[in-house]
This record gives sequence, structure tokens and C-alpha cells, in this order.
Amino acid sequence: MTATLPADHPLRLELHEEVHARPSEALQTPLRLTFLALASDASTRQREWQHVRDLAARFGHELPEQALGHLSTDLGAFRLKFERHSEFARYKFIVPGVPDTPFANPAIEAIPADWLAALPGHVMVAAHATLVKAAEDDAMSDRLANEHFSGNIVIGSRIADGAGEAFTDFRLHDGYSHFLVRNRSMTPRQAGRMVQRLLEIETYRMMALLALPVAQKLTPYLSAAERELSTITQLLAASTETDEPHLLDRLTRLEAGIESRESENAYRFGAAAAYHELVQRRIEELREQRIQGLQTFREFTERRLAPAMNTCRAAAARQESLSQRVARATQLLSTRVDVTREKQNQAVLESMNRRAAAQLRLQQTVEGLSVAAITYYIVGLVGYAAKGAKAAGLAINPDLAMAISIPVVLLLGVWGLRRVRKALSRH
Repeated sequence: MTATLPADHPLRLELHEEVHARPSEALQTPLRLTFLALASDASTRQREWQHVRDLAARFGHELPEQALGHLSTDLGAFRLKFERHSEFARYKFIVPGVPDTPFANPAIEAIPADWLAALPGHVMVAAHATLVKAAEDDAMSDRLANEHFSGNIVIGSRIADGAGEAFTDFRLHDGYSHFLVRNRSMTPRQAGRMVQRLLEIETYRMMALLALPVAQKLTPYLSAAERELSTITQLLAASTETDEPHLLDRLTRLEAGIESRESENAYRFGAAAAYHELVQRRIEELREQRIQGLQTFREFTERRLAPAMNTCRAAAARQESLSQRVARATQLLSTRVDVTREKQNQAVLESMNRRAAAQLRLQQTVEGLSVAAITYYIVGLVGYAAKGAKAAGLAINPDLAMAISIPVVLLLGVWGLRRVRKALSRH
């Protein structure tokens, strides 16, 4: 009885099959192979797949409409392998048999020319690979170079622990790289893996080198930015409060420019490091053994690719270091500006306090004058009233009445103003 399990995770099957994605082809010796790697972004995925479907349709094969990440199919005249990666698409065209001259009739000749011309993307790698059976009198060194690689210096080694040999000159011959693989005792699957490793080394090497022009273009800007930062920090050491806003503006503009370039280049530098690691890993998987007088793939790659990758790493590190230094200088200057603003705010508050105290004293003076004015007018009214009462026959001395009313009116005026001030304070 089979136990019932909970429902699968939505991604279980996809993740489980990932380990089997893009398997290497089993290659029967002898054969010719043409390899293309075209740089393109994800927006061309469906167009690339439609182009592959069109090729299959020309040879009587129908492929599904839904785009696949990889495909391996026999179209009769040749075998096609298609793979879609994040930044590029790869095409392999495989034809059995090898003429007397290994690279005389490449597999690409079996592909319709108009279909090739319409391939989406831009060519990063184009290579012819030939897999032949090794013989005891196989040409070596200078003879090998003259016969198959136009006299160029040949790079090569025994691969798969001596079960095969691989040679190239890492040059372009009519737009194509050439790889000659000689099979001594490799199985078809093993030969397929070795050929795939060689082509992947070439592909990932080229993709890694995409960061080199970026680093070279970035270097003059970083030098100018470092000089600008040095100038600003020197001015900052001797700056006054009036200089700080201008220096802060220069710093923020510099920081914005660096951050902009860092966001543009971060992916390219990160991808270059990843591709370089893949190149090194694929070289290890070749399991090379030295052939006397030839550079191995590891030696050639390390001497040519490693300096370029070091340049890219140095540019990325320099850019990151400059960004941090500008950020620290900006923070320092911002702190100084904040302190200056606090001093200015404190001075403003002190000025406001002085104005408030002056206004209070002025108010108190006005209140005293108001009490005097009110007392004067009320005492005058009392005098008029006393004179009227005297005229009416009452025994009242107007002058005495006015004199007596002065302190009373004055006290009442002061008391009334205090009541009003208290009422306003409560509100």
C-alpha cells in the first residue's frame, strides 16, 4: 500500500528536474559541430523560440509553441541543440563525419543561410569543433599549428585524464574559433561532456570580458572623482560657515554621480566574477594533462583572463571605496552644517527672547502711561462733577474732591489692568 503524502510544493518538479537541465550530448566520433552564442535579453525569449520552431518546420518537425529553456532534436540533416540562458542563447549544430581537412566543411553549411542571418541577438561566440579519432602518428606542435591553425601558437592538452586531446589557438578564422578534439578512449557521453566544457570555457570567457570595457571606461571617471573628493576635503578643513553649503552641494553632486555609476555597473561586475568562476570550474572539469611544448587551457586562460578580471575587481573595489569615502565626507560636512544651524537657531531664539523682553518692558511702560492717562481723565470727570454739585448748593470743594479721588482712581486703574492681564494669560 502506497502512503498518501501531502500536496507537492508548486515548484517541486521544476526544482527536481533542474539537476537534469541542459545535459551534454552523446557525440559519436567522428563529427563536426558548429556552436553559436548570441547575447540577448529576456525580451527576445519568445522570438528566439519561434525562430527555432521555424527551423524545425523547414525540416518537417513540429515543436510546441510554449518556449522551452533547452531543446535537443534530430532534424535529419543535422542535430540541433538549443539552450536559453539569462544573458545569451546557445545553438549547436552537429553533423556526423569529418572530411580529410577537419575544418573544411563545417556543420554550419547544413543550416539555411537566411535563417542564420535572421537569428535574434548579437554574436558573442562562433566556433567550429571537430571530433576525430586519434592515431599514433597524430601531428604535434608546429606541424599541428601549420596544418589546422594557420601557423598560430596552439594551446592544448590531454583531457579526461588522458582519454582525449583538445587543441585550439583562441583565434578567429573567418569569424569562427576552431577546436580540434581527438578521441583516444572517450565514450560518446564523455566526449560530449568534454566538447561542451571547451565551448563553455570560450562562452563564459567572453561573457566575463564584457566587464573589461566597463572597467576601462570607469577608470578615468574614478580618477577625476577622487581628485574632486580630495579638493573638497582640503577645502573642508579650512572652511567657514559660509562655505559649508557650497561644499555640501559639491559633495552631494559627486555622491549622486558615483551612486549612479555604481548602480549601472554593479550587475556587470558581479556577472563577470560569476562567469570567471565558471571558466575556472570548467577548466578543472577537463582534467588536463600536459602535452610537452604546449600551454594548457588553464595556463593560457590564467595568463590572459586573470589580469582582465583583476582589473574589473580593482575597478569595482575602487568604486565601492570611493562611494564610502564620499559618504563619510558628506556625513561629516552634514554634521558641521547641522551644528552651524543649531548655533543659528540658538542665536535666533536669543534674539527673540531679547525682543520679547523689550516688548514686555515697553508694554509695562505703556500700561503705566495708560493708568496715568485714565487717572487724569477720571479725576477731571470727578472735578466737573464736584463743580456741578457746588453750583447746585452742596458744600463741596471741587479741588479737594479731585485730590482725594486721585489715589483711589489710580489704585482702581492698576487693579483693573492686572485683572485684564491675568485673564489674557489664562487664555
